[in-house]
Amino acid sequence: MSPSALSHAVRGLEERLGVRLLNRTTRSVRLSAAGERLFASLHPALADIASAIETVNAFRDTPRGTVRVNVSRAAARLILAPVIARFIAAYPAIHLEIATDDRLIDIVAGGFDAGIRFGERIAQDMVAVRVSRDVRFSVVGAPDYFAQRPPPQTPHDLRAHACIRYRFASGALYAWELEKDGVELEVDVDGPLTLDDQMLMLDAALGGAGLAFVFEAYAAQHLDSGRLMRVLADWCPPFPGLFLYYPSRRQLPAGLRALIEMLRVSD
Repeated sequence: MSPSALSHAVRGLEERLGVRLLNRTTRSVRLSAAGERLFASLHPALADIASAIETVNAFRDTPRGTVRVNVSRAAARLILAPVIARFIAAYPAIHLEIATDDRLIDIVAGGFDAGIRFGERIAQDMVAVRVSRDVRFSVVGAPDYFAQRPPPQTPHDLRAHACIRYRFASGALYAWELEKDGVELEVDVDGPLTLDDQMLMLDAALGGAGLAFVFEAYAAQHLDSGRLMRVLADWCPPFPGLFLYYPSRRQLPAGLRALIEMLRVSD
């Protein structure tokens, strides 16, 4: 439907109801109080209609439609990137839309079918499906960097090192979370460089800028090749990995079900 046709339809509805549903300015269009109440009342019925239409997918040879997923950048690289081409080839009638965002958002309000995050960040009212094995962090640096100073033996030694800091989208700095033999530490590291992307942190570590605290999977090939050295490995235990989550529904969209089946891993 074109914007002009949609605008005409809404104005006609407003005239029939005798109330303004949208507050319009030259720059924005927002629901009025009456519009918000009407939307809230209609939303369950519209969801039921969408669910009923979705049942038709069961009679097709292959599911179709759009699947919108909101994921962290880590989930996009570690979970989705390896299967995207295979999924598109297997389900050519499905349009897969992936939005990467390290902020934890309300996927329902955002119009997404599902999200992928670490388990501890998922709301309790969501259905969660495990899509990765346990993961680990790693503290890594380049051989050239360690040629200038000795590798740290304990987390306290990090104070003497140039550490590449990570800043969240919220503006907060990440304190390195380390654990050994039941002792948990959050280390506020310091250094000349602060970034908001782990792959950039990895590149900086490869260039000798300092120590980076990144996912083990990101650094694996460079550790194998000797371009990076790992330290404090005994302070980086594995922890539960990534989960795909979605709101509980009576009728799970066929496209989302197909994606879940491709990504699911057993506990």
